[in-house]
Amino acid sequence: MKVDRFAHPALVVVDMQNDFVRVGAPLEVPDARATIPAHLALIAACREMDIPVIYTKFVAGPKPTLIWQWSPVLAPPTCCCWSGFRRHYPDVDRELDCAAIIDELAPEPGDPIVEKFGYGAFHHTNLDHLLKARHVESVLVTGTVSQICVDETARESFKHGYPTTIVADAVSSYAPDLHAATLKNFAHKFGWVSTTAEVIDELRRTQADRQG
Repeated sequence: MKVDRFAHPALVVVDMQNDFVRVGAPLEVPDARATIPAHLALIAACREMDIPVIYTKFVAGPKPTLIWQWSPVLAPPTCCCWSGFRRHYPDVDRELDCAAIIDELAPEPGDPIVEKFGYGAFHHTNLDHLLKARHVESVLVTGTVSQICVDETARESFKHGYPTTIVADAVSSYAPDLHAATLKNFAHKFGWVSTTAEVIDELRRTQADRQG
């Protein structure tokens, strides 16, 4: 069985939020900032080719969940990733909604934003419905954190039957060993791992083949 891993794709950008990406954020992933150029290139290419771009947001509070056990900063007084909770970030020297997508990658009007209360973007959300409504047949995954929300979302995508590619230079972690292991393991049994340049080249080639 031959699988077209770029058939009618959508890009799912996982949790590129202030409380993960900004300097001094409670759940800061410093390497996430290094993925911004790759994100910008990939998002621009997707928009150019009319490929849907979907964002996810991890939302915590006000009610405790089991996740608080491993991320106590989700609880008051820090209130990490609480929608509407504002925090000052020194790299931009202003207060921002801590759960919002970073300004550098701000969604455009009409881009769906999937709010999730756990790690995976499919669990108890409308993501699968959004993909089916857009006739999506394959999924590209970027964002943070590689071994947690990115991995869980990509595996859920596989479980829902979508050929899924993690974009290696557009995902990030605070733990290099776990980041590397996640990409290796995902490519071993669940999907594909490619760079931004490889993905863009393949998307353009696929589109040209279909138009030709």
